[in-house]
Amino acid sequence: MLFWCRIILGLLLSQATAVATAEQVDIYIRDDVYEDYLKFLDNRDVLSIMEFNSPYLRRDVADMVVLQQALALGGFNKKFNYIPGKVNFRNTKMLETGELLLSFDTYWLSDANRISDKIYISDPVIKKGQYLAGIFASPANKKVFAVKELSQLADLSAVSTPKWQTDWLTLSDLPLKELIQEDEWLSQARMVHMQWVDFMLMPLFKAPDGLYQLEKIQLKMVPNVAILLNDSRHFVVSRLHPDGSAAAKALNVGLKELRNKGKIELIYRSAGFLVDHKKYNILNRQQTSNSQSH
Repeated sequence: MLFWCRIILGLLLSQATAVATAEQVDIYIRDDVYEDYLKFLDNRDVLSIMEFNSPYLRRDVADMVVLQQALALGGFNKKFNYIPGKVNFRNTKMLETGELLLSFDTYWLSDANRISDKIYISDPVIKKGQYLAGIFASPANKKVFAVKELSQLADLSAVSTPKWQTDWLTLSDLPLKELIQEDEWLSQARMVHMQWVDFMLMPLFKAPDGLYQLEKIQLKMVPNVAILLNDSRHFVVSRLHPDGSAAAKALNVGLKELRNKGKIELIYRSAGFLVDHKKYNILNRQQTSNSQSH
């Protein structure tokens, strides 16, 4: 009798574990982003946060907050199991195969469109024309910090990847000495830190000194100088994941509600990402205006 009781108890426990697992969705996320996300939360519930001022709120952390609040508002209530690591373009492949439900990092529309048969593309989170990128270099690289106009870029090299189509095409249009391809973001940052390459583009964020520190890598933003990346940013959801359709519908419902309340703008402005364009010297402003007029 005791034997059968143990068997039945074992089956019940395994079923309970399976149900709990089914209610959780695995999400792969870059470890440095996850660390800042946890520091930003500071033991708060992400769904109830109303106060967004924090030194740890940057653009990719803001993406995580907006996504989860939008899903909840739209009625998608499954919990996420975060798996941090050195994640980059593996995520895209997993989205295409249905192994990953969604990306917590927004995509350029130009990149999302290339796999639109495999994913649902959300309504815009960052609208076209809003995204200013900072120019980041080693603090010791004085020639980068002397840049005030487009023509001065002719003496400089930059690094990016064609897998981020908007970044790559924008940099390709600039009068650079050299544009170097490196597909891994961490390797890009290391190359700039070591001054093997002069600069890279990164989202603007709030930092009084403009310093970005990741382990031994230190980069600094050129003050009040920016490059316009003229595309919109969207969340993407796998069409092949069992929860894909429900998550995509809920996401757009929630994003609409957040935007109507002004909360999307509030979160990204609090992150120092959305800024007053008039306060920045946008080096490719004229170049972008010319391309739009053709």
